[in-house]
Amino acid sequence: MCRLSLNNTTPASIILAIVFFCAASVGHGSEDAVLLQRLALADEVEAAQIEQRLTQIWSRSGSASFDLLLQRGEDALEADNIPAAIEHFTAVTDHAPGFAEGWHRRAQAYFLADLMGPAVADLERSLALNPNHFGALRGMAGIFERLDMPQMALEAYAAFLAIHPSDSTVRSARDRLQQSLLGNRI
Repeated sequence: MCRLSLNNTTPASIILAIVFFCAASVGHGSEDAVLLQRLALADEVEAAQIEQRLTQIWSRSGSASFDLLLQRGEDALEADNIPAAIEHFTAVTDHAPGFAEGWHRRAQAYFLADLMGPAVADLERSLALNPNHFGALRGMAGIFERLDMPQMALEAYAAFLAIHPSDSTVRSARDRLQQSLLGNRI
């Protein structure tokens, strides 16, 4: 199993190299592999459908109980009950630590609670378990931008686009950030 640990002294390029190394070393189900290959070549419309299918696959823990807890966490998020969502997602991560989506969803809840450190830690764990988790990479990029770490955000966007190149929103964010960094150098 690949482990990724981020701290303030770890250069972003090293973090992303580790993510790519982990992606090569972690096996996925055959449907995942086929969908990820298709995603790399898809236009934006097809990519949205593939993203939805991958999200469905990655949201299945293999346990009806954990899937129910995940759904209860989602329901709590929709009801804007962030503490309850964190509680449900924590139950998932406590009892199914190898389930990447549990970590990803809790990271989302932490982000909404403005708890950036725990959100980053959970996204790291999600990426260690599923290095192709483009949602976790998008989340990392957003957090890095929010924390005014543009170079790390740019590298996370690049890692996302290496997996999911047709996402125009992420391409626009990357381009905006590149222009901003270029403007700061002039």
